[in-house]
Amino acid sequence: MAAPIPPFTHETAVQKVRLAEDGWNSRNPEKVALAYTPDSRWRNRAEFVNGRADIVAFLTRKWAKEQEYRLIKELWAFTGDRIAVRFAYEWRDDSGNWFRSYGNENWEFDGAGEMHHRYACINDLPIKESERKFHWPLGRRPDDHPGLSDLGL
Repeated sequence: MAAPIPPFTHETAVQKVRLAEDGWNSRNPEKVALAYTPDSRWRNRAEFVNGRADIVAFLTRKWAKEQEYRLIKELWAFTGDRIAVRFAYEWRDDSGNWFRSYGNENWEFDGAGEMHHRYACINDLPIKESERKFHWPLGRRPDDHPGLSDLGL
């Protein structure tokens, strides 16, 4: 199946969101960077990232810090070449402290379906290990694992 391209329908927007979630859950910066245009521009929290080389460097730093990273994304809205998502991910730092990070992203795609703009707002909530909700093995979230709405997030 070819990757979804704009203009998006509800079905193709949901597919695009799941493909993004799967990519990020791979924690493979080089693979993830290929979903973005070579000149992609991001705002991630207060950091500005420009181009695939910066994306690879950013994600390499991110996943070195955010260990045991597990992410769920959910479609919020879409139109034409844009998709808005909400997400949550759980991770721990190198001292064993757990966090759940919540956020929203706004995406804009080119005609080939590569993302050329990504704007992310993210907040981190310290949690106890016993409060974790994302318990699948590292990698792709299983199809039968609840999504954000099902988990009350």
